[in-house]
Amino acid sequence: MALSLIQWGLLSAIGLLLLHRLRHLFVRGPFHNIPGPASASLLSGNLKQIFDSNGWDFHRSLLEQYGSVAKVAGFLGEERLFISDPLALYHIVIKELPQWDEPRFFYRLNYLLFGDGVLAAEGEEHRKQRKMLNPVFSAKHLRDMVPIFLDVSYELRSVITNKIKDGATEIDMLDWMTRTALELIGRAGLGYSFNVMQDGSIDEYGSSIKSLFPILSDYMVFGDALPPLMKIGSPSFRRAAVETLPSKGIQQIKEKIDIMEKTSKQIYQEKLTALQRGDDELAKQVGGGKDIMSLLLKENLTASEKDRLPVSQVLGQMTSLIFAAMDTTSSALSKILYLLATHPEVQDKLRHEVREAHAAGEFTYDTLDKIPYLEAICRETLRLHPPVTMQNRRATHDTVLPLSMPIRGQDGTLVTEIPVPKGSKVIASILSLNRNKALWGADAYEWKPERWLAPLPAEITDSKIPGVYSNIMTFWGGPRGCIGFKFSLLEMKTVLSVLVETFKFELTEDIAWDMSIIVVPRPASAPADGKSPYLPMKITLVG
Repeated sequence: MALSLIQWGLLSAIGLLLLHRLRHLFVRGPFHNIPGPASASLLSGNLKQIFDSNGWDFHRSLLEQYGSVAKVAGFLGEERLFISDPLALYHIVIKELPQWDEPRFFYRLNYLLFGDGVLAAEGEEHRKQRKMLNPVFSAKHLRDMVPIFLDVSYELRSVITNKIKDGATEIDMLDWMTRTALELIGRAGLGYSFNVMQDGSIDEYGSSIKSLFPILSDYMVFGDALPPLMKIGSPSFRRAAVETLPSKGIQQIKEKIDIMEKTSKQIYQEKLTALQRGDDELAKQVGGGKDIMSLLLKENLTASEKDRLPVSQVLGQMTSLIFAAMDTTSSALSKILYLLATHPEVQDKLRHEVREAHAAGEFTYDTLDKIPYLEAICRETLRLHPPVTMQNRRATHDTVLPLSMPIRGQDGTLVTEIPVPKGSKVIASILSLNRNKALWGADAYEWKPERWLAPLPAEITDSKIPGVYSNIMTFWGGPRGCIGFKFSLLEMKTVLSVLVETFKFELTEDIAWDMSIIVVPRPASAPADGKSPYLPMKITLVG
């Protein structure tokens, strides 16, 4: 009887959600005058095209056929805006932030996955957590993390060197970039080693983190059902309901979350104990007390009562930071290695520049910050190939979005602003903004690091692009922009400098890239499903 009641409750919630959505089939939508592609499906609209692993051409067609704003269809005919207009995004991300929020399921999902951290926090709670986290990402602390980054990078160099000497003709660099990114955030973020820098070696915590996203991607389509489902009964009732679901994937997700929670508590307690024993004891820990969690614990213990974070929120930062940093960084690093392999002249020039910088002494924060071609390569790759291609937002109030790039409406009039009713959903296209020819010029789709070695055109600098980094939206912007983007850039520069100085990278076969939740590579001959990411490369030592 208990199982039956649980199942009926779940079905009823889903049924109510569907009835709510059906209204879009009978009422003229708020964006009827905005042009866009025909709906591809009565049930899913254009969403399968937008979220398709191989949806690059569709995204490009939205930008080139309809401009900075297009109307797309969501579930059961619901109208959404697909936006890359800089001024509209400035209003969404900064000027009218309180009127624009993440989708309702976003906070619920992040809470279930990562706990009570910054990714699950809203409003004033989010501001409080960011305030506590901001100091630990300062340039002062980042300088102290370079030795940690170098240790991991040199371990990676040693692993690859041994593979080459053992006769390896092909190495999966996505796997090693993922391992490296995980170990970097482990040591520099948590003061914890996942033991992943050897073949086959990875602990239970690291394994859970690496495998969670591929499993989770199958269930993202049901995200909108989370808010009503999480109102049913108590947390213990909902956990019991999850445990009854006959889904192998759901059970795997639950098991991995349990492992992450258990290990996070263990790491927290060890850090707290070391901190209480003094700096000498903390210095013996992985990361030497320079890691983000050690710094956060120190900040938190000395904070005023009103600013101090409870234990649940400190724990929540741990998995939040790992997931925010791991796959995005490994994706960006993999893309750069791929591009260097396909542009050998760029690779040679970068190697020369890195070696010149290293000849003056060991890599430091200042050294890495003053290698102009390395900076240009990172900026151009993150512009043209953002690891996360889009963000979702919803209007919490009736509002109006102004456009800096007006479009022609269905009725032929020039549309300079769009009234947006409360509850409307928007897909903000990072990819389209970063590639818009009206901003970046006719060569916007070309990878040209040199564009960053000269002043940017006025179309870019005057456009009010609200990104936190370099006139692009790759790290998003505003108060919910990526808090660790400088940390990530420093990781990338350190790893690339060590690798390019020592190795030559070449492709062994054609590579395609899947959008997925985070962009990943695969052999072009493999299925475009985002489930088997792989980047085979030929690597040789260079004199």
